[in-house]
Amino acid sequence: MNRLSLTLSRAIARVTESPLGRYQSAVIRIGFAGTWLLFLLREFPHRQELYGPDGPWSWDLARQLTSDNHAFTALMWSGGQAWFEVFYLLAMLSSAALLLGWRTRTASLLFMVGVLSLQNRSVFVGDGGDNVLHLMSIYLVFTRCGGVWSLDARRAARREAARERGERVRADRAGPVLWAVLGLALGGVTLTGRFDGDLLVPVLLWTAWAGLGLWAAVQRLERARESRVLLDVIANVLHNGALCVIMAEACLIYATAGWYKIQGSRWQDGTAVYYPLHLDYFSPWPGLADLMSSSGTIMMIVTYGTVMVQVAFPFTLFNRRVKNVLLVLMMTEHAVIAVVLGLPFFSLAMITADAVFLPTSFLLLLGGLAARARDRLTGRGDGTRGRDGDRDRGLDPDGKRDGDGDDGDGDGALPAPRSPEEGARGHVGFTA
Repeated sequence: MNRLSLTLSRAIARVTESPLGRYQSAVIRIGFAGTWLLFLLREFPHRQELYGPDGPWSWDLARQLTSDNHAFTALMWSGGQAWFEVFYLLAMLSSAALLLGWRTRTASLLFMVGVLSLQNRSVFVGDGGDNVLHLMSIYLVFTRCGGVWSLDARRAARREAARERGERVRADRAGPVLWAVLGLALGGVTLTGRFDGDLLVPVLLWTAWAGLGLWAAVQRLERARESRVLLDVIANVLHNGALCVIMAEACLIYATAGWYKIQGSRWQDGTAVYYPLHLDYFSPWPGLADLMSSSGTIMMIVTYGTVMVQVAFPFTLFNRRVKNVLLVLMMTEHAVIAVVLGLPFFSLAMITADAVFLPTSFLLLLGGLAARARDRLTGRGDGTRGRDGDRDRGLDPDGKRDGDGDDGDGDGALPAPRSPEEGARGHVGFTA
């Protein structure tokens, strides 16, 4: 009984003390925001046909559909051309802000609003990657995905360094202003009845807005340490729960896809992959498709291998080595799909979903390589990084591996460990 209580207490402490998978959540933040931003940029010349008020799926048709299924879309607030152009631009800006990790909490909310609004405006546009983005945009709202590799993390590290040097840290002004402006906009939309028929999105937006304001108020009170700890625990629980949901969602996608494929006769006889390679819609490179499909053995191996990998993946999470091998195979498969079948955004969305299972050591290595490449491009790489080079590899100045609970500075370098006697203010993820 004591052993069970000890195990339970450790599990509770693990979930509440710190956000898990900080680097994985940062990668999926960058991946999904970047995928959506690239999609909006590529379709910018065709935005009117896809989502515009005068497109083939007209504003009136979309209005009838959303009134029946109660799907949220801000594009139904007005049928004017000006509102559509402004909203499309705001969707791109929010994606860029989330990609860079600027005001990550607010950016994730605006990112969700942009994704839901555009996709629900024209539900017949897109592919399976849009469904993944649709779900993940909601889950990202609950994660603390700006803890590392973000402008928020860089700003927090600089403020903490200035505080340790005894310098005066100026109060954040952009956060309260942004919070007030968005509160006025949200209040105006609510009072004018724009949220007609939808409850989930307005409740989520108002709850997040109130949480941001509460955290800002608690942060300014020096004696509210207990309140900051409580908010920190709530943020950690939400983050860890959302990360588990994202992982479960990825497993469900592969499991259901694999088991449905097993029931298909073309997948059973090993010829299913052959047919999409010869559809004009999925053949941007006909010569490459013909080369791949020229061998019946290769087609059979790819067909059976796809089914086996998808069905087996959820069960390989209990074995790290096998899981990593299947991750490489699935990411390679999606990269091939992006090139051969001409589905780059679907493949990017799925590769990003797979990235939540990547090991932290591998992500730290990528972060260090990216930091050194950035330094060379900006002219700061002189080959004498010394101890900073160790930090890029996830090592402290003594050559020891840093833990996943340290605060990153947003560029792949981890700060040096703090001595036990040095105090540190509690940091909560509710930043505007």
